[in-house]
Amino acid sequence: MENLGYVLLGTVAAAWLVAILIGFVAAFPFGLIGFVALGGFTFLFAKVIKDRMDNKEDDYYSKNIDK
Repeated sequence: MENLGYVLLGTVAAAWLVAILIGFVAAFPFGLIGFVALGGFTFLFAKVIKDRMDNKEDDYYSKNIDK
């Protein structure tokens, strides 16, 4: 049941992102601002994910302390 919820939310998020990208193209040339902003958010999100995966201290606390 939980996995189905995640699949549905992921599908809606993907459709929403596609709609935003179509809107950016339709609003050309002002839509380029949105593409730049989306690119910035994407790079920052990737940095957060990379930092979290490389952080050994957070892994230790989540496995041993938070129980």
